[in-house]
Amino acid sequence: MMFAVLAVAVALQNPPAPAPAAQPPDFTKVEIKTTKLTPNFYVLEGQGGAIGVLVGPDGVFMVDSQFAPLSDKIAAAIRQVSDRPIKFMVNTHVHGDHTGGDENFAKMGVTIIARDELRARLAAPPSGPKPAAAALPIVTYKGAMTFHMNGEDVQLIAVPAAHTDGDTMVKFPNADVIMTGDFYRSAGFPNIDRANGGTLNGMLAGLQAVVDAAGPSTKIVPGHGAIVDKNAVAAHRQMIVAIRDKVAALVKQGKTQQEVIAAKPTSEYDAKVPQAGTTGERFVGQLYAEVSGAR
Repeated sequence: MMFAVLAVAVALQNPPAPAPAAQPPDFTKVEIKTTKLTPNFYVLEGQGGAIGVLVGPDGVFMVDSQFAPLSDKIAAAIRQVSDRPIKFMVNTHVHGDHTGGDENFAKMGVTIIARDELRARLAAPPSGPKPAAAALPIVTYKGAMTFHMNGEDVQLIAVPAAHTDGDTMVKFPNADVIMTGDFYRSAGFPNIDRANGGTLNGMLAGLQAVVDAAGPSTKIVPGHGAIVDKNAVAAHRQMIVAIRDKVAALVKQGKTQQEVIAAKPTSEYDAKVPQAGTTGERFVGQLYAEVSGAR
């Protein structure tokens, strides 16, 4: 007993060190990788979501901006594939790894476009200072919008309440490319950002819209992960439905969220999902909230 008391006393005097906080990325070490998908369409990868770049005589059309410290590197990478100015950029959704560089590109003369819902969320962040006016999209749309430039009819298609409530799918019909932002990711399990208006049913509808809009050779560029075809997106949607059904059955049995997570309803897919990490537990928690009607 005396040893036990002594051990407790020592532990109190020398508490364990707290777990180290996650360190922010070292943006100075990030390199921008450029992949040419078609003669005038490129995908840029750095730190954050995928960036799309349509080039041609009318100027450059961008999809998303990644983090602010990378703006100069991204602009330099674009100059390697086009000597024309960047005219427009669309944001696929609100998260900072897709919108963080908006203010920097706006100062370069880029017109930023987004859905009304996305602009509203950027304008009123839940914490921290409000962004400068230049950081906000100056053109917003509802439903759909088309840009006619560089021989392409760039289609912005609203995807209501999927990953967030401001998602946009971007279709380049002539290039045969679709960019999804984060309502479809080929890395990790899905992320239904309920705090920013995302919903399960909206995500399922959005994924079906991608499958319906894509042809057999369409290159689908996810917010994160490898470029895929429509069959991969269809399989991803089927996985969501299968896991949802397992979670719903456990909820019907009266299981708590922790009990549902502990039952590992994603186990059939854990080894198949690239970079799964802990995203399966997060996704199951989100499904539990959706299925149980939790706030």
